[in-house]
Amino acid sequence: MKQSSFVAILFFVALAAGISIYEFVLGNPANFLDYATKGTKHVPANLMGTTYVGGPLVAILITISIMVIAVIIERALSLKKAQGKGPIPKFYKQVIDLVRADQFEEAIAACDKQRGSVANVLKAAISRYKEVTSEKSTVDKEKQLVEVQRAVEETLMLETPLLEKNLIVLSTIASIATMVGLLGTTIGMIRAFKALAQSGAPDAISLATGISEALINTAGGLFAAILGIVSYNFYVNKVDNFTFQIDEANYNLMQLLKLK
Repeated sequence: MKQSSFVAILFFVALAAGISIYEFVLGNPANFLDYATKGTKHVPANLMGTTYVGGPLVAILITISIMVIAVIIERALSLKKAQGKGPIPKFYKQVIDLVRADQFEEAIAACDKQRGSVANVLKAAISRYKEVTSEKSTVDKEKQLVEVQRAVEETLMLETPLLEKNLIVLSTIASIATMVGLLGTTIGMIRAFKALAQSGAPDAISLATGISEALINTAGGLFAAILGIVSYNFYVNKVDNFTFQIDEANYNLMQLLKLK
């Protein structure tokens, strides 16, 4: 699935979930003291009712939070899959030992068993080396290694985007969450000052509603932004470490093949 399609589907699913949670969970009549008597939702009876008073932007913040959590789960599953079925150091040592013993078929079989990004890169290198060093090949040693390196680079071009997929979504959502929270804060403060500006005694309910809206949206925006930023930095660091492992494994394998 393309990244744009994934984000679009995730957005609409999260939006539907966010609106449903806002209207039917947070807006449940049981969450308000005066709903049954006045037919309105003014006085919250609990935290969920207080959150509902934050206004429609709360639904957007819930949507953003759901998207962040969904992308975090997707990245965690994808990176776990990219690591393969077993510990990378143990797998890498096994492949190096097999290549050193000229057991290329066994090394390729080990890569097929391990799977993951490191295994795919090593398999591409070993398979290409096996092809260019076959009995029918007349390519000299230097050109053989160039062909192997080219196969590795082609595989990396396919693997790297998979590792970095949707990371930009996390950083974008974090920025948007901050702006939406700030917008809700501004709207809430406008309502609060409007209540204070009335002649005579201020409208206490409107004043409290405006302040609640401002604070709730601030908290919601900060929650989604912090979650997105921390997750983005965590996964960027994890991808960098993973890429380093791939480069190190590829470098050591190429050095070994040069000695063949």
